Amino acid sequence: MTNSEQDNKENSADIIGSGKRLVILGGGESGVGAALLGKQKGYNVFLSDAGKLKDQYKQELINNNIDFEDGQHTEEKVLNADEVVKSPGISEKNEMVKKLRAKGIEVISEIELAYRFAGNSTIVAITGSNGKSTTTTMIYHICCSAGLDAALVGNIGYSFAKQVAEDPKPYYIAEISSFQLDDIKTFRPHVAVLLNITEDHLDRYDYKFENYIDSKFKIIENQTEEDFFIYNLDDEVITHKLEKINLNTNPLPFSMKQEVKKGAHIKGDQMMLKIQEERVSMSIYDFALKGKHNQHNTMAAGIAASTLGIRKEKIREAVKTFESLEHRMEYVATVRGVDFINDSKATNVNSTWFALESIGKKTVLILGGIDKGNDYTSMMDLVQEKVKAIVCLGVDNKKIHAAFKDVVKTIIDTDNAKDAVNTAFNLAGKGEAVLLSPACSSFDLFKNYEERGQKFKEAVKDL
Repeated sequence: MTNSEQDNKENSADIIGSGKRLVILGGGESGVGAALLGKQKGYNVFLSDAGKLKDQYKQELINNNIDFEDGQHTEEKVLNADEVVKSPGISEKNEMVKKLRAKGIEVISEIELAYRFAGNSTIVAITGSNGKSTTTTMIYHICCSAGLDAALVGNIGYSFAKQVAEDPKPYYIAEISSFQLDDIKTFRPHVAVLLNITEDHLDRYDYKFENYIDSKFKIIENQTEEDFFIYNLDDEVITHKLEKINLNTNPLPFSMKQEVKKGAHIKGDQMMLKIQEERVSMSIYDFALKGKHNQHNTMAAGIAASTLGIRKEKIREAVKTFESLEHRMEYVATVRGVDFINDSKATNVNSTWFALESIGKKTVLILGGIDKGNDYTSMMDLVQEKVKAIVCLGVDNKKIHAAFKDVVKTIIDTDNAKDAVNTAFNLAGKGEAVLLSPACSSFDLFKNYEERGQKFKEAVKDL
């Protein structure tokens, strides 16, 4: 971004807030963050949540004199907005959203609001169906190791808007979901990372895969020739889409199948990375994270770090010392020769495929939850090869039984983490693994995937 563009952005942002009525729909982490930033920047802010606000969020709003309601959306208080920030969890099918659209009131996302006031900070935005959290955290880890003053924001951890309001940074490393991208207008990351696109959340996109693909590609729609687009050259959905569009940014692909002049690739057992003049090479055996999917994640993180001018020694060191995330292929314990692995964050089929691909032993697989239109076909070969038994952890497991009844002899239903763990332990033998990688959302039995993973770990420790 040129200096004049930046000045214009900052000047218009200053004008935007002055006295305008900003309504926030949804009072979770992103909604409250948007309310705090809006208040700070001179908006007349009102937050409305149809559910019950958490006590901590309620207190933050009270402490900052922000008007709010929960348990309802009062039409006259919402529909008199100049602009609305819609939390990512709220669908376009929501009645209040339909009324806002009909009235022509502008609806934006929290990351759009945060971007307006992020000043001349550098934003690295990461999206994809799988691997977002791992890659985002790895880039953040490399930045911190190199001494950059960065914040980890977005769909992971802290709200982007709240960070901008309370502790602005020169670098923001942001995990961005398709839901957050749906309502951007000017959001423009200096570095955009697209890891992969597989069928997910189709219920939010009228069950049209193309709509979901378009949503992911919004991450680059405002980029210019001054920016970078890091993408997976091995992902056919991405490469097919790129054939149909004109890129206004600098492409930096990564691949395990072919060599690239700029970007990164794996050759033999070496990762080769080149952005500017400096080349980085390191053995894949030195990567802290194992599995082929993590080679993709590590290449993407390495390229992103290079675009920020981080030296190759710092990248090498950080990639070697990075620790995996909680609930993402997290080793829990070995009990009487059985390894227990918590991959509760795997909420779609592709994530579970990656999890199975990286395990080198016979496995009892814990599957289930709320199915988001899953097609289990892609998992069949790996399940046949590696899965000894399936333990279902969900309210309705009929689809799992129907999908795997011909390839797995033992499929058992459970409805709580303790029973699932005990059943899986009884089915597993010494030298085998129990893997919680549900391929489904957690909301039928748990508040979120974190609670599901936590309950799993507690049950393992009780064995």
